[in-house]
Amino acid sequence: MSGQSITDRIAAAQHSMTGSAISKAVCKASTHEVSGPKKKHLDYLIHCTNEMNVSVPQLADTLFERTANSSWVVVFKALITTHHLMMYGNERLIQYLASRNTLFNLNNFLDKGALQGYDMSTFIRRYSRYLNEKAMSYRLVAVDFTKMKRGIDGVMRTMSIEKLIKTLPIIQNQLDALLDFQANPNELTNGVINSAFMLLFKDSIRLFAAYNEGVINLLEKYFDMKKGQCKDALDIYKKFLYRMTKLSEFLKVAEQVGIDQGDIPDLSQAPSSLLEALEQHLASLEGKKTKELTADTRASTLSSAVSSLSNTGMSFSRMDEKERQQALEEEQARLQALKVQVTHHYTNAKNDTTPMHNFTHMNNVIKSMSPCIFPPGFDALGDLLKPTVPSHNQAPPMALHHPGHPHPGHPGGKLLPNDLDSSLANLVGSEYCIDNIYYMQWSQPGEKKLTGGHNWQSKTMTSTTAWNPAPMAPAPMPVQHMAPAPMTFPMTTPQVPMYGMVPPQMGQMGSVQLMAPQPMMYNQPVLRPTNPFAPMPGAQMQFM
Repeated sequence: MSGQSITDRIAAAQHSMTGSAISKAVCKASTHEVSGPKKKHLDYLIHCTNEMNVSVPQLADTLFERTANSSWVVVFKALITTHHLMMYGNERLIQYLASRNTLFNLNNFLDKGALQGYDMSTFIRRYSRYLNEKAMSYRLVAVDFTKMKRGIDGVMRTMSIEKLIKTLPIIQNQLDALLDFQANPNELTNGVINSAFMLLFKDSIRLFAAYNEGVINLLEKYFDMKKGQCKDALDIYKKFLYRMTKLSEFLKVAEQVGIDQGDIPDLSQAPSSLLEALEQHLASLEGKKTKELTADTRASTLSSAVSSLSNTGMSFSRMDEKERQQALEEEQARLQALKVQVTHHYTNAKNDTTPMHNFTHMNNVIKSMSPCIFPPGFDALGDLLKPTVPSHNQAPPMALHHPGHPHPGHPGGKLLPNDLDSSLANLVGSEYCIDNIYYMQWSQPGEKKLTGGHNWQSKTMTSTTAWNPAPMAPAPMPVQHMAPAPMTFPMTTPQVPMYGMVPPQMGQMGSVQLMAPQPMMYNQPVLRPTNPFAPMPGAQMQFM
């Protein structure tokens, strides 16, 4: 099965009609297409988690609804989308998930009707258990272990003994759920499970880094603990060594499926002599006869172990730093591409002779460039001065002027604060400020300007087309054909000639009343009319 199904398209169309952009994005991210969720949909949903007017419960419920689908592809991709938002979205999403009594109930999920259905259903059950455990960990400690501050002054390195003994088992449980995914290279056969494995890989690095720092803190305080604390700490350390071995196997799979070697950290285990020293210390506290180590030997062993584990922690940090740098470069490249596209489309729109097309095209182009910057519903051009098609009694559209010149439509000759230049200049950046570009006057190509003095006379112009925008009188009467008198209109308000206008009350038959002259009138010159319904030269005028 590949590509979006008819069901996907219908669901997306329904969400578009209801105006639910979040539901549509979730639907698009979890289609029947056998590939990982598309980045543009994930980026938009991440943006939604950061918007305070977006309902996080609604977003979560939409994701839960998608996991009720019978297709393993849809369910798997819905889980991947949830995991991605837990990792990169606003923290209030994972807070909400942790507050719920139940999350994903997929322990019995099985897709029997699709290719790879049985195999992929197994991984769906394991994956959902990990996401449930990840949310449960947050509920217990109110922190995401994969995002906490690390280093010498990090959370786990500065934690007290009591909190360490309570917190480290929670990390163990989450790591166990992650490593139970147990996918071998032969089972990572499609883009869906590969996307899930990549997220698990990233979580495993960060989770074990926190685990590693907690164990370092535990070892540094071990020889100062009470007997009961030493017993718990020794048990934690033994489980830590076992999980380090399992993580090493997990990372080997990651290397075999193509993850760069530089992204895979080196796991350095503490020397075996440390475990021996820990066990001997606990035995001495319990009153058992055992070989007692000297203080210098114990300190040397502990120092060597801490150094080895610290090197492992530094290896994890390098991977994190590389990912942050990569994300920064991608963001800079996206912004640079946005600047280039806006400038390019602005130039094209400026040269287009269709005014409304300019605005509509620019608006659509700007909104489609990045959903993170321009959320749905955003009007890139706002309430700028947009050209409109004039009616028969309106003036032709006015040309926009250069920003430095007074605009007759603006009070005091000042530009509106949100005109096209200002909007694009703010968007593109200071280096792309468009200060010296003149707008093309919005007039028909080849149109002649009015010339002549006050007594200039136009040539007789007739037409067979009778246009009657005014109400027609009942039973119009034909009149004798004659050349109409030259039409006059105010000089200060250019208008399309209004031939054939019939007032509601007609005078005596055979006469046609025209508009009453107004001050500062002059005769209509012979021009190619800008209005398509205006009279055309070369034919007899008919008066209705």
